[in-house]
Amino acid sequence: MATQRALQGAGVTVAGVAGMSGPYALEAFGDAILFGNVDLGSTVFTPLLSTSYQKEYGNIYSTPSDMYSATYANGIETLLPSTTPIDTIFAEGLLPETALFDSTTPVVTSTGNATLNAELTALLKVPGSPGYPLPSTPQTPLFAAGFGSPYLLNNSYRVSYAIDAALNPDGAVPTPRLGVPLATHAPTQPLRLAFYKNDLRGGAWAPDSPTLLCGGDADPTVFFSVNTGTMAAFWSPLVQAGLITVLDVNAAPSGPFAALQSGFQESQAAQFAFYESAAGGSLSPAAAQQLIVEGYHTSVAPFCSAAARAFFSVL
Repeated sequence: MATQRALQGAGVTVAGVAGMSGPYALEAFGDAILFGNVDLGSTVFTPLLSTSYQKEYGNIYSTPSDMYSATYANGIETLLPSTTPIDTIFAEGLLPETALFDSTTPVVTSTGNATLNAELTALLKVPGSPGYPLPSTPQTPLFAAGFGSPYLLNNSYRVSYAIDAALNPDGAVPTPRLGVPLATHAPTQPLRLAFYKNDLRGGAWAPDSPTLLCGGDADPTVFFSVNTGTMAAFWSPLVQAGLITVLDVNAAPSGPFAALQSGFQESQAAQFAFYESAAGGSLSPAAAQQLIVEGYHTSVAPFCSAAARAFFSVL
């Protein structure tokens, strides 16, 4: 029997063989974040990922202070992973809770093109702030929460990444090219190059057995459209051939997973009602919704696991 694969939310699980975790379209996901779509948990994921890449490639920075602000550079390489609760790490001021970037916009001056300098400067603004060039969306407040002071990443490092992304654009972000291929040219900025090397669109690998891509389109931690949507488009011939099935648990219930989609959406509504109840703390709708957003990524996981079991059982 062919190996069956379920790719869930942020990662890949190869049933009966092995597993790995991480977003699919890493370069696209990194570009989205560095241009201000700051995902929930980014201040924790960034040092974990950059330290691992530094150990692997040795060129992400010369010293941590090249990448990290003076507030957090000291000890950042040994901070995570840790048995210390992450809330304690935040409380002790060892990491910012949400502020990945500086709320004061860095001014780009070094591309040699005044128009490009101005465009990049505008794109590096806090989402939703005056002069930000993109329209607001329901996720804009979440993205804006990723800016503040003190902040984690140096402006100069973010600018170098942004310039590379402009000069060597990814196939999916900001404007998807047909088939969303990986960037035509390898990046030169070290962190972006590491993302490029680890992007699932690189190399010759593609699923050769029935595969389920599963997630939720409102995931604030691993963006469904940037990751699952990109890989589904990249592997579109396999989708059309029926080798790949894409499941958004948050979509209107339909097809073989309709009951599961209904169950997920009902569970979200029930959780929201609980937070508003006396037993759940009598929270305001805004506070209840904030907790729903914070727990969304984790809430998707058991439904994707159930979908994978059902998917495998009929193959």
